Amino acid sequence: MSMKLEQALDKLKNSGIRMTPQRYAILSFLLDSKEHPTADDIYKALEDRFPSMSVATVYNNLKVFIESGLVRELTFGDNSSRFDADMSNHYHAQCEKCGVIVDFHYPTLTAIEQTAAEETGFVVKGHRVEVFGICRSCLNVTTH
Repeated sequence: MSMKLEQALDKLKNSGIRMTPQRYAILSFLLDSKEHPTADDIYKALEDRFPSMSVATVYNNLKVFIESGLVRELTFGDNSSRFDADMSNHYHAQCEKCGVIVDFHYPTLTAIEQTAAEETGFVVKGHRVEVFGICRSCLNVTTH
C-alpha cells in the first residue's frame, strides 16, 4: 500500500467515514492515475470488479472525497468534470485536440489572490490557472 493511500485512509477514518471496498477501489484508482479521469472513466475501469456499482455511486463517493479534502474536481471548457487526487499546489495544461491534461508546477500565485482580495473586498478562497494548447503527441500527428 502506498504512503499516499495510507494517509488518505487515515484521514477518512479520522473523519468518521466508513471505508467500503468500492471507496477503496475508487480512491486507489485516483491515487494511481496521472490521467485526471472523469467519473465515467473511473466507473469503466472498475465495473468488472464491481458489477453492481453505478456511475452515480462513483459520483457520490467522489463527493465524499472532495468534502474530505482528498480529491479536487477540475472543470475545463469541455464541461466534463475530471478528478485529481494530487492535492499539492500545481497547475494543469490541456491539449485542445485530444483533451489530455498534464500537471505542471510553478510557484503558487498567492499575489494574485491578495491583489484580488484588496481590489474587490472578496474573501478569496483560491484561484485556477488554465493553460491550453496542443500536446506533443498531437503535434507529431499533424506535422507528419
